[in-house]
Amino acid sequence: MACDADFDTDDRPASYPPSSASVAHLASRVRAATTTDDTAAALTELAAPHDGVLTAIEDVLTATADFYDGLGEPSDPPIARRLRYLADEVLRTIHTDLSDTRNQLADRHAPHPGRSTCAQEVPANERERSAVCACPPPPRTLPTPPPPVAVGLRR
Repeated sequence: MACDADFDTDDRPASYPPSSASVAHLASRVRAATTTDDTAAALTELAAPHDGVLTAIEDVLTATADFYDGLGEPSDPPIARRLRYLADEVLRTIHTDLSDTRNQLADRHAPHPGRSTCAQEVPANERERSAVCACPPPPRTLPTPPPPVAVGLRR
């Protein structure tokens, strides 16, 4: 699918991952978390008051609102007000809720009852590896095809 050159992430050098990669990494850390502390640590990076992801998004919204204020078209002030509303009200609510969630998880210091660290070994009381293992499943392998059979005329 074609897109504008400014938005074409395939066009960037491999040494510069997209900014969203760090946020996606936080999601994968939460998916793999086996304790409340693991999840709290990931949420800390998201909701940190000075250098968290949400603070950076707030800065972008505010800077864009400031930009719109200086454009001078009649339709620009309402857009600037909407961006400030998103930064000041909506994003702040999300930030507060995530910070509270993070704090509650950090205070628990407990393992997740449905997840465990997997050593890739089957405990004696289990017949197979648990479905709640935090490790990714092993790659699927296709069955080995039968050996080729010589094709010839039958007599």
